[in-house]
Amino acid sequence: MASPSKAGAALTALREDLTGDVLAPDDPGYDEARTVFNAMIDRRPAAIAQCVNEDDVVRAVRFARDLDLPIAVRGGGHSVAGMAVNDGGLVVDLRHMRAVAVDPAAEAVRVAGGATMSDLDRACEPHALATTGGRASTTGVGGFVLGGGSGWLDRWCGLAVDNLLGVELVTADGERVHASADEHPDLFWGLHGGGGNFGIATAITLKLHRLPEFSIALLLYQPEFGPEVVRTYREVIAHGPDEASGAVLYITGPPEEFVPPHLVGTLLCGVLLTYVGGEADMRKVAEPLLALPHETEVVGTMPYADVQCMIDDPPGMRNYWSAEYLTELPDAYVDLYCARAQSMPVPSGSIHALFPLGGAIADGPREWPVPYRDAPWGLHPFGMWEDPADDERGVQWVRDVRADARPWSTGAVYLNFIGDEGADRVVAGMGTANTRRLAEVKRRYDPDNVFRFNHNIRPA
Repeated sequence: MASPSKAGAALTALREDLTGDVLAPDDPGYDEARTVFNAMIDRRPAAIAQCVNEDDVVRAVRFARDLDLPIAVRGGGHSVAGMAVNDGGLVVDLRHMRAVAVDPAAEAVRVAGGATMSDLDRACEPHALATTGGRASTTGVGGFVLGGGSGWLDRWCGLAVDNLLGVELVTADGERVHASADEHPDLFWGLHGGGGNFGIATAITLKLHRLPEFSIALLLYQPEFGPEVVRTYREVIAHGPDEASGAVLYITGPPEEFVPPHLVGTLLCGVLLTYVGGEADMRKVAEPLLALPHETEVVGTMPYADVQCMIDDPPGMRNYWSAEYLTELPDAYVDLYCARAQSMPVPSGSIHALFPLGGAIADGPREWPVPYRDAPWGLHPFGMWEDPADDERGVQWVRDVRADARPWSTGAVYLNFIGDEGADRVVAGMGTANTRRLAEVKRRYDPDNVFRFNHNIRPA
Protein backbone atom coordinates (compact mmCIF):
# COMPACT_ATOMS: atom_id res chain seq x y z
CA MET A 1 0.00 0.00 0.00
CA ALA A 2 1.30 3.46 -0.88
CA SER A 3 2.24 6.09 1.70
CA PRO A 4 -0.44 8.70 2.55
CA SER A 5 1.52 11.44 0.77
CA LYS A 6 1.88 9.40 -2.41
CA ALA A 7 -1.79 8.36 -2.27
CA GLY A 8 -2.89 11.98 -1.81
CA ALA A 9 -0.81 13.19 -4.73
CA ALA A 10 -2.03 10.36 -6.95
CA LEU A 11 -5.66 11.07 -6.07
CA THR A 12 -5.19 14.75 -6.93
CA ALA A 13 -3.66 13.77 -10.26
CA LEU A 14 -6.51 11.36 -11.00
CA ARG A 15 -9.07 14.10 -10.31
CA GLU A 16 -7.26 16.33 -12.80
CA ASP A 17 -6.82 13.65 -15.46
CA LEU A 18 -10.24 11.98 -15.36
CA THR A 19 -13.01 13.42 -17.51
CA GLY A 20 -15.51 12.04 -15.01
CA ASP A 21 -15.68 12.68 -11.28
CA VAL A 22 -13.60 11.10 -8.55
CA LEU A 23 -15.28 10.71 -5.17
CA ALA A 24 -13.48 10.19 -1.85
CA PRO A 25 -15.20 9.44 1.49
CA ASP A 26 -15.57 13.10 2.47
CA ASP A 27 -17.02 14.21 -0.89
CA PRO A 28 -20.69 15.00 -1.47
CA GLY A 29 -22.36 12.15 -3.31
CA TYR A 30 -19.93 9.51 -2.04
CA ASP A 31 -22.47 7.62 0.08
CA GLU A 32 -24.99 7.54 -2.75
CA ALA A 33 -22.31 6.37 -5.21
CA ARG A 34 -21.20 3.48 -2.97
CA THR A 35 -24.75 2.19 -2.43
CA VAL A 36 -25.55 -0.94 -4.41
CA PHE A 37 -28.68 -2.93 -5.15
CA ASN A 38 -28.40 -5.22 -2.11
CA ALA A 39 -29.03 -3.23 1.08
CA MET A 40 -27.15 -5.86 3.10
CA ILE A 41 -23.91 -4.55 1.56
CA ASP A 42 -22.24 -1.58 3.29
CA ARG A 43 -18.68 -1.04 2.05
CA ARG A 44 -16.48 2.05 1.96
CA PRO A 45 -14.01 2.25 -0.94
CA ALA A 46 -11.06 4.64 -0.77
CA ALA A 47 -12.19 6.24 -4.02
CA ILE A 48 -14.85 5.92 -6.71
CA ALA A 49 -13.85 6.80 -10.27
CA GLN A 50 -16.96 7.71 -12.24
CA CYS A 51 -15.64 7.04 -15.73
CA VAL A 52 -17.25 8.52 -18.83
CA ASN A 53 -15.07 6.91 -21.52
CA GLU A 54 -12.47 4.23 -22.08
CA ASP A 55 -9.59 6.64 -21.45
CA ASP A 56 -10.99 7.25 -17.97
CA VAL A 57 -11.06 3.50 -17.31
CA VAL A 58 -7.42 3.16 -18.38
CA ARG A 59 -6.39 6.05 -16.10
CA ALA A 60 -8.36 4.61 -13.18
CA VAL A 61 -6.79 1.15 -13.52
CA ARG A 62 -3.28 2.59 -13.72
CA PHE A 63 -3.98 4.76 -10.67
CA ALA A 64 -5.06 1.71 -8.67
CA ARG A 65 -2.10 -0.37 -9.80
CA ASP A 66 0.34 2.41 -8.90
CA LEU A 67 -1.07 2.52 -5.36
CA ASP A 68 -1.62 -1.25 -5.10
CA LEU A 69 -5.34 -0.74 -4.52
CA PRO A 70 -7.85 -3.53 -5.09
CA ILE A 71 -10.31 -2.77 -7.91
CA ALA A 72 -14.05 -3.39 -7.99
CA VAL A 73 -16.01 -2.75 -11.17
CA ARG A 74 -19.53 -1.36 -11.09
CA GLY A 75 -21.99 -1.62 -13.95
CA GLY A 76 -25.56 -2.21 -12.82
CA GLY A 77 -24.49 -2.99 -9.23
CA HIS A 78 -26.82 -6.02 -9.12
CA SER A 79 -24.33 -8.57 -7.77
CA VAL A 80 -26.11 -10.04 -4.76
CA ALA A 81 -22.69 -10.47 -3.09
CA GLY A 82 -21.98 -6.76 -3.54
CA MET A 83 -19.02 -7.39 -5.84
CA ALA A 84 -19.45 -3.94 -7.41
CA VAL A 85 -17.94 -2.25 -4.34
CA ASN A 86 -15.07 -2.93 -1.93
CA ASP A 87 -13.55 -1.69 1.31
CA GLY A 88 -10.48 0.52 1.03
CA GLY A 89 -9.97 0.07 -2.70
CA LEU A 90 -10.97 1.73 -5.95
CA VAL A 91 -14.39 1.34 -7.56
CA VAL A 92 -14.36 1.83 -11.32
CA ASP A 93 -17.92 3.07 -11.83
CA LEU A 94 -19.13 2.68 -15.44
CA ARG A 95 -22.65 4.04 -14.98
CA HIS A 96 -22.00 7.11 -17.13
CA MET A 97 -20.93 4.86 -20.05
CA ARG A 98 -24.36 3.78 -21.30
CA ALA A 99 -24.36 4.35 -25.07
CA VAL A 100 -26.09 1.69 -27.20
CA ALA A 101 -25.55 1.61 -30.98
CA VAL A 102 -27.82 -0.68 -33.02
CA ASP A 103 -26.82 -1.82 -36.52
CA PRO A 104 -30.12 -3.09 -37.98
CA ALA A 105 -28.55 -4.28 -41.23
CA ALA A 106 -25.95 -6.39 -39.45
CA GLU A 107 -28.44 -7.37 -36.71
CA ALA A 108 -25.87 -6.48 -34.08
CA VAL A 109 -25.57 -4.00 -31.23
CA ARG A 110 -22.63 -2.39 -29.44
CA VAL A 111 -23.34 -1.74 -25.76
CA ALA A 112 -21.14 0.40 -23.52
CA GLY A 113 -19.91 -1.12 -20.28
CA GLY A 114 -22.27 0.70 -17.93
CA ALA A 115 -25.50 0.23 -19.88
CA THR A 116 -28.47 -1.43 -18.24
CA MET A 117 -30.86 -3.90 -19.74
CA SER A 118 -33.39 -1.12 -20.23
CA ASP A 119 -30.84 0.88 -22.26
CA LEU A 120 -30.29 -2.14 -24.51
CA ASP A 121 -33.94 -3.15 -24.89
CA ARG A 122 -35.27 0.36 -25.56
CA ALA A 123 -32.60 1.00 -28.21
CA CYS A 124 -33.42 -2.25 -30.03
CA GLU A 125 -37.21 -1.93 -29.78
CA PRO A 126 -37.75 0.55 -32.69
CA HIS A 127 -35.98 -1.91 -35.01
CA ALA A 128 -38.05 -4.93 -33.88
CA LEU A 129 -34.81 -6.55 -32.71
CA ALA A 130 -33.79 -8.11 -29.41
CA THR A 131 -31.33 -10.48 -27.78
CA THR A 132 -31.34 -12.47 -24.57
CA GLY A 133 -31.32 -10.07 -21.64
CA GLY A 134 -31.78 -10.27 -17.90
CA ARG A 135 -35.20 -10.41 -16.31
CA ALA A 136 -34.89 -6.99 -14.65
CA SER A 137 -34.48 -3.73 -16.57
CA THR A 138 -31.95 -2.32 -14.09
CA THR A 139 -29.45 -5.18 -14.47
CA GLY A 140 -26.11 -4.19 -15.98
CA VAL A 141 -25.58 -5.68 -19.43
CA GLY A 142 -21.83 -6.27 -19.05
CA GLY A 143 -21.89 -8.39 -15.91
CA PHE A 144 -25.01 -10.20 -17.08
CA VAL A 145 -23.53 -11.23 -20.42
CA LEU A 146 -20.04 -12.16 -19.25
CA GLY A 147 -21.55 -14.26 -16.47
CA GLY A 148 -23.49 -16.39 -18.98
CA GLY A 149 -26.79 -14.57 -19.38
CA SER A 150 -30.20 -16.25 -18.93
CA GLY A 151 -33.50 -14.51 -19.68
CA TRP A 152 -36.96 -14.75 -21.23
CA LEU A 153 -35.56 -15.27 -24.75
CA ASP A 154 -32.89 -17.89 -24.04
CA ARG A 155 -34.96 -20.94 -25.07
CA TRP A 156 -35.51 -19.20 -28.41
CA CYS A 157 -32.16 -17.57 -29.22
CA GLY A 158 -29.72 -18.99 -26.69
CA LEU A 159 -27.88 -17.69 -23.66
CA ALA A 160 -26.43 -14.19 -23.83
CA VAL A 161 -22.93 -15.60 -24.29
CA ASP A 162 -24.16 -17.58 -27.30
CA ASN A 163 -24.83 -14.18 -28.89
CA LEU A 164 -21.53 -12.55 -27.91
CA LEU A 165 -19.58 -11.22 -30.91
CA GLY A 166 -16.84 -9.13 -29.31
CA VAL A 167 -15.63 -7.44 -26.13
CA GLU A 168 -13.56 -4.28 -25.70
CA LEU A 169 -11.54 -4.76 -22.53
CA VAL A 170 -9.12 -2.82 -20.34
CA THR A 171 -6.71 -5.29 -18.77
CA ALA A 172 -4.98 -5.26 -15.38
CA ASP A 173 -2.03 -3.47 -16.99
CA GLY A 174 -4.28 -0.68 -18.21
CA GLU A 175 -4.01 -1.85 -21.82
CA ARG A 176 -6.83 -1.94 -24.36
CA VAL A 177 -7.68 -5.32 -25.88
CA HIS A 178 -10.39 -6.36 -28.33
CA ALA A 179 -11.46 -9.97 -27.92
CA SER A 180 -13.39 -11.86 -30.59
CA ALA A 181 -13.32 -15.16 -32.43
CA ASP A 182 -10.36 -13.80 -34.47
CA GLU A 183 -8.57 -11.66 -31.87
CA HIS A 184 -7.36 -13.06 -28.55
CA PRO A 185 -9.55 -16.16 -28.98
CA ASP A 186 -8.40 -17.61 -25.64
CA LEU A 187 -9.62 -14.50 -23.85
CA PHE A 188 -12.82 -14.47 -25.90
CA TRP A 189 -13.49 -18.04 -24.79
CA GLY A 190 -12.93 -17.09 -21.15
CA LEU A 191 -15.34 -14.18 -21.39
CA HIS A 192 -18.16 -16.63 -22.19
CA GLY A 193 -18.99 -17.23 -18.54
CA GLY A 194 -15.76 -16.18 -16.80
CA GLY A 195 -17.26 -12.85 -15.78
CA GLY A 196 -15.07 -9.89 -14.84
CA ASN A 197 -11.97 -11.96 -14.06
CA PHE A 198 -9.92 -10.78 -17.01
CA GLY A 199 -10.46 -7.04 -17.19
CA ILE A 200 -13.03 -4.27 -17.42
CA ALA A 201 -15.44 -4.59 -20.34
CA THR A 202 -15.88 -1.06 -21.69
CA ALA A 203 -18.11 -2.29 -24.54
CA ILE A 204 -19.59 -5.53 -25.82
CA THR A 205 -21.10 -6.44 -29.18
CA LEU A 206 -24.06 -8.81 -29.36
CA LYS A 207 -25.98 -10.57 -32.09
CA LEU A 208 -29.62 -9.47 -32.44
CA HIS A 209 -32.71 -11.38 -33.58
CA ARG A 210 -35.94 -10.30 -35.27
CA LEU A 211 -38.70 -9.90 -32.69
CA PRO A 212 -41.80 -8.45 -34.37
CA GLU A 213 -44.19 -9.56 -31.60
CA PHE A 214 -43.96 -10.68 -27.99
CA SER A 215 -46.84 -11.97 -25.84
CA ILE A 216 -47.40 -13.00 -22.25
CA ALA A 217 -49.88 -14.72 -20.00
CA LEU A 218 -49.51 -13.73 -16.35
CA LEU A 219 -51.80 -15.82 -14.15
CA LEU A 220 -52.14 -15.86 -10.36
CA TYR A 221 -53.62 -18.79 -8.43
CA GLN A 222 -54.43 -19.56 -4.82
CA PRO A 223 -51.42 -21.37 -3.31
CA GLU A 224 -53.33 -24.61 -2.68
CA PHE A 225 -53.50 -25.08 -6.47
CA GLY A 226 -49.70 -24.81 -6.67
CA PRO A 227 -48.85 -28.47 -7.33
CA GLU A 228 -51.37 -28.67 -10.18
CA VAL A 229 -50.17 -25.36 -11.60
CA VAL A 230 -46.51 -26.42 -11.56
CA ARG A 231 -47.26 -29.78 -13.16
CA THR A 232 -49.38 -28.13 -15.85
CA TYR A 233 -46.68 -25.56 -16.61
CA ARG A 234 -44.13 -28.38 -16.77
CA GLU A 235 -46.22 -30.12 -19.46
CA VAL A 236 -46.84 -26.86 -21.36
CA ILE A 237 -43.10 -26.31 -21.63
CA ALA A 238 -42.34 -29.97 -22.44
CA HIS A 239 -44.77 -30.01 -25.37
CA GLY A 240 -44.56 -26.37 -26.41
CA PRO A 241 -42.26 -24.66 -28.91
CA ASP A 242 -38.93 -23.05 -28.06
CA GLU A 243 -40.67 -19.68 -28.41
CA ALA A 244 -42.43 -20.40 -25.09
CA SER A 245 -40.63 -19.66 -21.83
CA GLY A 246 -41.25 -17.74 -18.61
CA ALA A 247 -41.42 -19.06 -15.06
CA VAL A 248 -43.63 -20.63 -12.44
CA LEU A 249 -43.24 -18.93 -9.08
CA TYR A 250 -44.58 -18.13 -5.65
CA ILE A 251 -44.79 -14.45 -4.72
CA THR A 252 -46.47 -12.06 -2.35
CA GLY A 253 -49.53 -10.57 -4.06
CA PRO A 254 -48.34 -7.15 -5.29
CA PRO A 255 -50.38 -3.93 -4.94
CA GLU A 256 -51.18 -3.78 -8.65
CA GLU A 257 -54.48 -2.98 -10.38
CA PHE A 258 -54.85 -6.52 -11.73
CA VAL A 259 -54.57 -8.07 -8.23
CA PRO A 260 -57.81 -8.15 -6.16
CA PRO A 261 -57.33 -6.12 -2.95
CA HIS A 262 -57.97 -9.11 -0.67
CA LEU A 263 -55.02 -10.96 -2.26
CA VAL A 264 -52.48 -8.13 -1.88
CA GLY A 265 -49.87 -9.13 0.68
CA THR A 266 -50.80 -12.82 0.63
CA LEU A 267 -48.95 -15.85 -0.74
CA LEU A 268 -49.88 -16.65 -4.35
CA CYS A 269 -48.71 -19.12 -6.97
CA GLY A 270 -48.13 -17.56 -10.35
CA VAL A 271 -47.18 -18.36 -13.92
CA LEU A 272 -45.58 -15.99 -16.36
CA LEU A 273 -45.70 -17.59 -19.80
CA THR A 274 -43.65 -15.58 -22.29
CA TYR A 275 -43.97 -16.18 -26.00
CA VAL A 276 -42.05 -15.01 -29.07
CA GLY A 277 -45.03 -14.34 -31.33
CA GLY A 278 -48.60 -13.07 -31.35
CA GLU A 279 -51.38 -13.47 -28.82
CA ALA A 280 -53.40 -16.04 -30.75
CA ASP A 281 -50.51 -18.51 -30.94
CA MET A 282 -49.57 -17.83 -27.33
CA ARG A 283 -53.13 -18.58 -26.15
CA LYS A 284 -52.98 -22.00 -27.79
CA VAL A 285 -49.87 -22.80 -25.79
CA ALA A 286 -51.29 -21.32 -22.58
CA GLU A 287 -54.69 -23.03 -22.86
CA PRO A 288 -54.06 -25.67 -20.14
CA LEU A 289 -52.95 -22.96 -17.70
CA LEU A 290 -55.91 -20.73 -18.55
CA ALA A 291 -58.22 -23.67 -17.88
CA LEU A 292 -57.11 -23.94 -14.26
CA PRO A 293 -59.07 -21.85 -11.72
CA HIS A 294 -57.14 -18.60 -11.34
CA GLU A 295 -57.68 -15.33 -9.50
CA THR A 296 -56.36 -12.90 -12.08
CA GLU A 297 -54.91 -12.84 -15.57
CA VAL A 298 -53.00 -10.46 -17.81
CA VAL A 299 -52.93 -11.88 -21.32
CA GLY A 300 -51.90 -10.27 -24.58
CA THR A 301 -49.21 -8.83 -26.78
CA MET A 302 -46.79 -6.58 -24.94
CA PRO A 303 -43.51 -4.91 -25.96
CA TYR A 304 -40.58 -7.04 -24.87
CA ALA A 305 -38.91 -4.03 -23.22
CA ASP A 306 -42.02 -3.54 -21.06
CA VAL A 307 -42.05 -7.19 -20.02
CA GLN A 308 -38.45 -6.76 -18.95
CA CYS A 309 -39.62 -4.24 -16.33
CA MET A 310 -42.39 -6.42 -14.87
CA ILE A 311 -40.44 -7.96 -12.00
CA ASP A 312 -37.98 -5.15 -11.38
CA ASP A 313 -36.82 -5.39 -7.79
CA PRO A 314 -37.44 -2.31 -5.66
CA PRO A 315 -34.26 -0.55 -4.45
CA GLY A 316 -33.19 -0.71 -0.84
CA MET A 317 -34.22 -4.32 -0.22
CA ARG A 318 -32.08 -6.83 1.64
CA ASN A 319 -31.21 -9.69 -0.70
CA TYR A 320 -30.00 -13.27 -0.44
CA TRP A 321 -30.23 -15.50 -3.54
CA SER A 322 -29.11 -18.91 -4.64
CA ALA A 323 -29.78 -21.54 -7.32
CA GLU A 324 -29.79 -25.20 -8.23
CA TYR A 325 -30.08 -26.72 -11.69
CA LEU A 326 -32.19 -29.85 -11.92
CA THR A 327 -31.90 -33.13 -13.83
CA GLU A 328 -35.70 -33.35 -13.98
CA LEU A 329 -38.87 -31.99 -12.39
CA PRO A 330 -40.65 -35.10 -11.02
CA ASP A 331 -43.89 -34.99 -9.03
CA ALA A 332 -41.99 -35.79 -5.84
CA TYR A 333 -39.92 -32.64 -6.18
CA VAL A 334 -42.90 -30.53 -7.29
CA ASP A 335 -44.57 -31.36 -3.97
CA LEU A 336 -41.45 -30.36 -2.02
CA TYR A 337 -41.09 -27.15 -4.01
CA CYS A 338 -44.68 -26.11 -3.35
CA ALA A 339 -44.53 -27.04 0.33
CA ARG A 340 -41.38 -24.95 0.82
CA ALA A 341 -43.26 -21.87 -0.40
CA GLN A 342 -45.14 -21.91 2.90
CA SER A 343 -42.00 -20.81 4.76
CA MET A 344 -41.10 -18.04 2.29
CA PRO A 345 -41.09 -14.62 3.99
CA VAL A 346 -44.54 -13.12 3.27
CA PRO A 347 -45.26 -10.33 2.76
CA SER A 348 -41.93 -9.52 1.12
CA GLY A 349 -40.36 -9.14 -2.29
CA SER A 350 -39.15 -12.74 -2.21
CA ILE A 351 -39.65 -14.94 -5.27
CA HIS A 352 -39.63 -18.76 -5.29
CA ALA A 353 -39.06 -19.49 -8.97
CA LEU A 354 -38.56 -22.32 -11.43
CA PHE A 355 -37.29 -21.34 -14.88
CA PRO A 356 -37.39 -23.68 -17.90
CA LEU A 357 -34.26 -24.28 -19.93
CA GLY A 358 -33.93 -26.54 -22.97
CA GLY A 359 -34.55 -25.30 -26.50
CA ALA A 360 -31.76 -23.15 -27.90
CA ILE A 361 -29.92 -23.32 -24.55
CA ALA A 362 -29.47 -27.08 -24.81
CA ASP A 363 -28.79 -26.84 -28.54
CA GLY A 364 -26.19 -24.09 -28.13
CA PRO A 365 -22.39 -24.19 -28.44
CA ARG A 366 -20.73 -26.76 -26.22
CA GLU A 367 -17.35 -25.07 -25.90
CA TRP A 368 -18.22 -22.23 -23.53
CA PRO A 369 -17.72 -22.57 -19.74
CA VAL A 370 -21.45 -22.72 -18.90
CA PRO A 371 -22.01 -26.23 -17.49
CA TYR A 372 -25.68 -25.72 -16.56
CA ARG A 373 -26.68 -25.75 -20.25
CA ASP A 374 -28.01 -29.32 -20.21
CA ALA A 375 -30.34 -28.92 -17.22
CA PRO A 376 -34.05 -28.78 -18.16
CA TRP A 377 -34.98 -26.60 -15.15
CA GLY A 378 -33.36 -23.96 -12.99
CA LEU A 379 -34.49 -23.36 -9.41
CA HIS A 380 -33.95 -19.85 -8.09
CA PRO A 381 -35.03 -18.72 -4.63
CA PHE A 382 -34.69 -14.93 -4.43
CA GLY A 383 -34.94 -13.82 -0.82
CA MET A 384 -35.82 -10.11 -0.63
CA TRP A 385 -37.05 -8.29 2.47
CA GLU A 386 -36.82 -4.87 4.14
CA ASP A 387 -36.31 -5.47 7.86
CA PRO A 388 -32.84 -6.58 9.09
CA ALA A 389 -34.67 -8.58 11.75
CA ASP A 390 -35.79 -10.92 8.95
CA ASP A 391 -32.22 -11.68 7.81
CA GLU A 392 -31.89 -15.02 9.58
CA ARG A 393 -35.32 -16.22 8.48
CA GLY A 394 -34.83 -15.11 4.87
CA VAL A 395 -31.37 -16.64 4.50
CA GLN A 396 -32.50 -19.90 6.07
CA TRP A 397 -35.45 -20.15 3.69
CA VAL A 398 -33.14 -19.87 0.67
CA ARG A 399 -30.82 -22.52 2.09
CA ASP A 400 -33.75 -24.83 2.78
CA VAL A 401 -34.94 -24.45 -0.82
CA ARG A 402 -31.52 -25.53 -2.04
CA ALA A 403 -31.41 -28.47 0.38
CA ASP A 404 -34.80 -29.74 -0.86
CA ALA A 405 -33.56 -29.77 -4.44
CA ARG A 406 -30.18 -31.44 -3.98
CA PRO A 407 -31.34 -35.00 -4.77
CA TRP A 408 -32.26 -33.75 -8.27
CA SER A 409 -29.43 -31.24 -8.74
CA THR A 410 -26.96 -31.54 -11.62
CA GLY A 411 -24.37 -29.82 -9.42
CA ALA A 412 -23.87 -27.02 -11.96
CA VAL A 413 -24.98 -23.47 -11.28
CA TYR A 414 -25.49 -20.10 -12.99
CA LEU A 415 -23.15 -17.83 -11.03
CA ASN A 416 -25.06 -14.62 -11.74
CA PHE A 417 -27.83 -15.91 -9.47
CA ILE A 418 -25.75 -16.68 -6.38
CA GLY A 419 -23.72 -14.77 -3.82
CA ASP A 420 -20.35 -15.68 -2.37
CA GLU A 421 -20.83 -19.40 -1.70
CA GLY A 422 -17.19 -20.48 -1.80
CA ALA A 423 -14.64 -21.76 -4.30
CA ASP A 424 -16.41 -25.06 -4.91
CA ARG A 425 -19.51 -23.28 -6.18
CA VAL A 426 -17.37 -21.17 -8.54
CA VAL A 427 -16.02 -24.41 -10.00
CA ALA A 428 -19.60 -25.72 -10.24
CA GLY A 429 -20.50 -22.60 -12.20
CA MET A 430 -17.74 -23.08 -14.76
CA GLY A 431 -16.93 -26.79 -14.76
CA THR A 432 -13.80 -28.47 -13.43
CA ALA A 433 -11.90 -28.73 -16.72
CA ASN A 434 -13.04 -25.27 -17.76
CA THR A 435 -11.83 -23.81 -14.46
CA ARG A 436 -8.32 -25.13 -15.11
CA ARG A 437 -8.33 -23.58 -18.57
CA LEU A 438 -9.77 -20.32 -17.23
CA ALA A 439 -6.94 -20.19 -14.67
CA GLU A 440 -4.45 -20.28 -17.55
CA VAL A 441 -6.25 -17.41 -19.28
CA LYS A 442 -6.29 -15.55 -15.96
CA ARG A 443 -2.52 -16.00 -15.60
CA ARG A 444 -1.98 -14.47 -19.02
CA TYR A 445 -4.24 -11.42 -18.63
CA ASP A 446 -4.35 -10.84 -14.85
CA PRO A 447 -1.47 -12.73 -13.19
CA ASP A 448 -1.70 -10.65 -9.99
CA ASN A 449 -5.45 -11.30 -9.59
CA VAL A 450 -6.20 -7.58 -9.65
CA PHE A 451 -9.78 -8.29 -10.70
CA ARG A 452 -10.84 -10.48 -7.79
CA PHE A 453 -14.12 -8.85 -6.72
CA ASN A 454 -16.13 -11.41 -8.68
CA HIS A 455 -16.69 -15.15 -8.73
CA ASN A 456 -12.94 -15.36 -8.68
CA ILE A 457 -10.65 -17.52 -10.73
CA ARG A 458 -7.14 -17.61 -9.28
CA PRO A 459 -4.30 -17.43 -11.83
CA ALA A 460 -2.73 -20.80 -12.60
